[in-house]
Amino acid sequence: MLFTTPTLDLVETEVLTRINELRASMRMQLNEPRRWQGSLRRLSFARNIRGSNSIEGYDADLDDAAAVALGEKPLDASEDTRLALEGYRNAMTYVLQLAQEPPVEFSEQLIKSLHFMMTSYDLKNRPGRWRLGPIFVRDDEAEVIVHEGADIAEVGRLMKELVTYMTIPSDEADVIRGAMVHLNLVMVHPFRDGNGRMARCLQSLMLASGGVLSPIFMSIEEYLGRNTQHYYDILASVGGGSWAPDRDARPWIRFVLTAHLRQALTLQRRIRDSERVWSELERIIEQRGLPDRMIHAMFDAVVGFRVRNAIYRATLKEAEGEISEQSASRDFKVMTDLGLLAARGERRGRYYVRSGALSSVYENVLKARTVRDNSDPFAA
Repeated sequence: MLFTTPTLDLVETEVLTRINELRASMRMQLNEPRRWQGSLRRLSFARNIRGSNSIEGYDADLDDAAAVALGEKPLDASEDTRLALEGYRNAMTYVLQLAQEPPVEFSEQLIKSLHFMMTSYDLKNRPGRWRLGPIFVRDDEAEVIVHEGADIAEVGRLMKELVTYMTIPSDEADVIRGAMVHLNLVMVHPFRDGNGRMARCLQSLMLASGGVLSPIFMSIEEYLGRNTQHYYDILASVGGGSWAPDRDARPWIRFVLTAHLRQALTLQRRIRDSERVWSELERIIEQRGLPDRMIHAMFDAVVGFRVRNAIYRATLKEAEGEISEQSASRDFKVMTDLGLLAARGERRGRYYVRSGALSSVYENVLKARTVRDNSDPFAA
């Protein structure tokens, strides 16, 4: 027996409807070919990778997460963090590839394979294999055990049951199905390590299989990374300290619905921001007679990245076409001489930050923002 999905009440149904309306609206916006969408997609993917790993203590700046997402070295992230980011990138990239050829064929082997991609940098964690014995989740600050995974003798059977739930067609919304897959994997805790990351990855896989909007945009990893303690508290409350699937999952469903609603509102604002930034940058490029390709470095600088030669070239390779290291260096010299960028560091450690007109673009976008509704949709 797994945790079962509660029947949604009127308020929960209304929140789900609002999420679906936002998704439909954004799908229409994102289906129109715009050059800025590639940058928005890249940054959203980096935010998801960063958010999910930050929950496990692998902290990295967003530009470092974006570098790893492109297959480049980060500036500051530790080796352990880099490996964790790369593992999650690999698993999530595979999820996105699976979504391109529906239907997704769920299996225990798929779950194990995703776990291997995510954790293979450390073989002691038994990547791609179930754990061998009991497992406990510990709150190190409070020095207490907050959860005990399902009995080892039950893990295989429960994972088969979870795959069946993922496979059988259902009238449940993909947001709800993803939430229940997330909850059940975390509570079973089938792996020695990486259970939280796997649960979040599987939730994104369920969103991908729904096909409404790419999980790059609809994933809630970023929200969970920003609200880690609340996330832990809800899981602890619902779980009750041990494998107890007869407990009520409703608080978890409400938490996930709130997360999806707020993440959708965040994405809606970022779509507007990206459009404004790109439009302003196109104007700057036209006025100053600069090559169109420079807009990618400028965009990253406006959003606060430390822009580097290698990342600029990797971004261009993905978006428009390759340029040499020397050409990229000349581009940065031009943008620096014009006061659009300011150089920091020396030689291979050199990077560039926004300056002058690009700082003004950032300030103008902030001024144009409206206040976002972050109220609790379930408040009485």
